[in-house]
Amino acid sequence: MTVIFERTVPILRIFDVAKAHEFYVDYLGFTVDWEHRFSPTAPLYTQVSRGALVLHLSEHHGDGTPGTAVYVELTGVRELHAELRAKAYPSLNPGLEDDELGLSLTLLDPFGNRLRLNQRHMPER
Repeated sequence: MTVIFERTVPILRIFDVAKAHEFYVDYLGFTVDWEHRFSPTAPLYTQVSRGALVLHLSEHHGDGTPGTAVYVELTGVRELHAELRAKAYPSLNPGLEDDELGLSLTLLDPFGNRLRLNQRHMPER
């Protein structure tokens, strides 16, 4: 049988569910797909998504490392930037960066994880 990798889902460490929801759901517009706890007082393990971007968020010790960077390629980075600037989120005022990789928007979540959302430059014809 041929090995076929289906998708990659980064696991990001979180320490506060309310702050995670405020950032990922309220600010970034992700949807909570599911949540899991082994018991009512156990740490949360959850999946959030927006379009094809899927992330796992975990309160479990050892799942992910605070300060992880996730690189995401997308189209519409200017539109996303405008969408986020129109929201009242006091912890961030992100700008757009243009470099050799493309036009990017870097977001820092409340737990030190970085999302680098990059739209690659179109090749010249």
